[in-house]
Amino acid sequence: MTRRAFALGLLAVAALAACGGVSGPRVITAEGVERETPAGAPVRNLQPALAAFGHRLFGAVAEPGTNTVLSPLSIAYAYGMARAGADPATGAELDEVFGFPSEGPHSAFNTLSRVITTTEGPPPVPDRDAVRDAQDPDDRPQPPVVGLAGGLFVQDGLAVKPEFLRTLAAKYGTGARQVDFTGDAADAINAWADEQTAGRIKRVFDRLDPRTKLVIANALYLKADWALPFTDPPQEDGSFTRADGTVVRTALMRQENEFRYASGPGWQAVELPYAESELAMWILLPEAGGSPGDRLAPGALTQTAEGLKKTRVRVVMPRWDFSTGLDLAESLAGLGLKSTGYSGIADGLFLQQAVHRANVTVDEWGTEAAAVTGLAFAVSAPPPAEVEVRADRPFAFAIVHLPTRVPLFLGQVADPTAKN
Repeated sequence: MTRRAFALGLLAVAALAACGGVSGPRVITAEGVERETPAGAPVRNLQPALAAFGHRLFGAVAEPGTNTVLSPLSIAYAYGMARAGADPATGAELDEVFGFPSEGPHSAFNTLSRVITTTEGPPPVPDRDAVRDAQDPDDRPQPPVVGLAGGLFVQDGLAVKPEFLRTLAAKYGTGARQVDFTGDAADAINAWADEQTAGRIKRVFDRLDPRTKLVIANALYLKADWALPFTDPPQEDGSFTRADGTVVRTALMRQENEFRYASGPGWQAVELPYAESELAMWILLPEAGGSPGDRLAPGALTQTAEGLKKTRVRVVMPRWDFSTGLDLAESLAGLGLKSTGYSGIADGLFLQQAVHRANVTVDEWGTEAAAVTGLAFAVSAPPPAEVEVRADRPFAFAIVHLPTRVPLFLGQVADPTAKN
């Protein structure tokens, strides 16, 4: 089926229309459905759920002594989009694993994305080779850039259900990009991820099964300067003691300023704010031998938030720059997400593959980070035939009006090659 035929079919059956967008695959969205302007959607119900989910996933995937970065928001956002077409059993498991509110996550995600994002389109690519000068009065901290985007990539010819497309248009502001999973679909998805993460994540899937029919993706990007950059000369040959007691040498950034600080038995925390925003990084430091992951538990995060008070603090910490890749299907199955049915998106659709990629760079000037979550779906094969009708000898046919059984045409096929 041609792309034009597919678009016309959607128009006729599902009341859909093509809409404008970025260059690349044509985008189909629900006709007449604008993205809703949220009014007090329950984001407060989503926050504790994402904190709890993030801690559980971190505990499942973070190996002791190994750098780890992941984005609970990116993962939950992608699965939130999929929730709009989940089978009942799958939906119940999604709600349990992610803690989605009883009224559904879509309005909350719509509100949250409006609150935290600073750009409607793809984020600008920063000059990562630029040399900054703390003594230059023009080199001041810049406002942050935060992008959060959802993508839907559909096999040309797949009949996506109208209600699913309406939800994605109204709550997530996205439509279906028509692609060919037997051809260049992976290139289109990778190009989208590259653009939405300002070039930080260039590949979503290592490999896509050619039987894939649909991909849901999320991209999250952050570029934020510290409100107070680390302008003190770094300790170039500082020591960092790993969990196993071994010591590595690395540069340690240093500064002394008034920050919000909290502490308790066996832990310290400092809040490093980003410039001109409501964003901040919490450095959560357990005592020697303690588990960093324990400080990410929802209760510990609440304890930190409630304990932060302005204090004169000397902060010493390393730069870091690393990435993490996860097989989400395996990780989330261990948390209870085992059902894979999404027939509310398209008949017979099931989740075949789920991946998450995240990276983060922190230096004297601030933070740049990105995450992409990709969910790949295939269509279930029909059950094997119970019998075979092999019309390879003369046979009769009848064209019948079924309610009355009146035959409109009758005939036989004695030689299909003869034209009479």
